[in-house]
Amino acid sequence: MARLGTGIGWRPEIAEAVGRLPGLDWVEVVAENICPGHLPAELLRLRERGVRVVPHGVSLGLGGADRPDPAKLAALGERALALGSPLVSEHIAFVRTASPALEAGHLLPVPRTRDALDVLCENVRIAQDALPVPLALENIAALISWPGEELTEGQFLTELVERTGVRLLVDVANLHTNRVNRGEDPAAVLDAVPWEALAYVHVAGGVERDGVWHDTHAHPVPPVVLDLLAALRSRVDPPGVLLERDDDFPPEAELAGELTAIRTALTPTGRPTDRRPTAAPAPVRPADGGLPAAAVGEEVRTRLGIGQAAVLSALVAGTPVPEGFDRRRMAVQARALVAKRAGVVARTAPELPGILGGPAPYRAAFAAYAKGRPMASGYRRDALAFAEHLLVRDLPADPAARRRLTAWWRERAGARPPRGLLRRLRALLGRAA
Repeated sequence: MARLGTGIGWRPEIAEAVGRLPGLDWVEVVAENICPGHLPAELLRLRERGVRVVPHGVSLGLGGADRPDPAKLAALGERALALGSPLVSEHIAFVRTASPALEAGHLLPVPRTRDALDVLCENVRIAQDALPVPLALENIAALISWPGEELTEGQFLTELVERTGVRLLVDVANLHTNRVNRGEDPAAVLDAVPWEALAYVHVAGGVERDGVWHDTHAHPVPPVVLDLLAALRSRVDPPGVLLERDDDFPPEAELAGELTAIRTALTPTGRPTDRRPTAAPAPVRPADGGLPAAAVGEEVRTRLGIGQAAVLSALVAGTPVPEGFDRRRMAVQARALVAKRAGVVARTAPELPGILGGPAPYRAAFAAYAKGRPMASGYRRDALAFAEHLLVRDLPADPAARRRLTAWWRERAGARPPRGLLRRLRALLGRAA
């Protein structure tokens, strides 16, 4: 297992700044955001300098009730090979359900139950068999807790490693998030984690609002998260540590300062250092020696799928909150999902906020559209569906804005518009003429 050192999440918005950061050992890229045949020039230049690149997946949903999608696994492996990566990483989360077919557009927590652990372990084995490099899995941040959990976070992670030999990506910011939101003790998790499985560590910022910690990746890393990084360092010398920043990017000097703060937290003397550890941990081996695991019964996957579908449906389709869940936290999570969805749609179709009069009117219109309308098939289709939703209701109210939205939709829509929309568009264009 390669030693990684200190790195940062590579994003197009800060690509030039990342290329100038001193002492940078490696970067992490969101796997779904790059194409192996068309790698960004800035990323290629980093590789030429010897900076390692690790793909970080967000869409596998290995904690879901269904087996991993072979196409998604192949795509993740393809990116690892194209980048010459020593490993790939993903999350202990579910992101979709098959019945009903719903997409969260976000990482949601799996219940810490025996059923969920059995399914996760089998899914991880499937992924490991398909991937050309080792796999590391990340503990996620969560707003909600499942009722009736049977294992602690530490027990869940330990047994996952023992049964699969998978590596761990420990996110200390997520430990803090779960301390605030779910009352979990980060020290208990740090004491229980099988450190021989550690691949690397994530550090990120967030913000607390009304007693809820939002893991935004858009704020500076707070001292409390750096304290957790130091607590982790007191237990193990991590092979790699990475700063995540996904939005509201600060000036280059601030990014460099945050990396210096991370290096300081990793140094027992309390002084920043660029020292890279030399000793790599021994390979992790499953407790069963890597023998094929017994297949999970379909009834186990069905039980897990029913529970996950009830939760996701309540969050994105407005169905009743399942018994035992905190209704307030579920409402906060539902609003957060809509806000994230609106943000991604705005980045996918940046013209829409301008057409609708700015970020605030856009977000208000999108929230009204998303209520009870789950995302069907990706953010590009979601942007088109949002525009269709407005146009069939003769919105926006300003005729000039409505004409601009009509033109925008016509340039991007397929050959078969939804029922009723073509008639309204013809009428609108007739009035415009």
